[in-house]
Amino acid sequence: MCLSIPSKVVSVDPQNNMATIDTMGMQRSASLDLMEEGSVAVGDYVLLHVGCIMSKIDEEDAMESLKVYQEIIEKLDEQERQVLILESDNCPNREVV
Repeated sequence: MCLSIPSKVVSVDPQNNMATIDTMGMQRSASLDLMEEGSVAVGDYVLLHVGCIMSKIDEEDAMESLKVYQEIIEKLDEQERQVLILESDNCPNREVV
């Protein structure tokens, strides 16, 4: 299962209709094909699915979600973390920049 964790846009490439996003310290490329042209800018928080940015999210909501995700991660033991990392490696959205 892939979760849509809020990600911050760190760069936009309008020529290729792509953005680089940061998800809890990991950067990856994401397509802007599902968004209106010019609607996503550096500093925006977005949600993505299968490599495509599908919507923007309010910064306050993004921060609250990221706080909850961090709390969950901190409660996991090392074995559970490793299982989740292996599962995320099989996620089709796992293209790392």
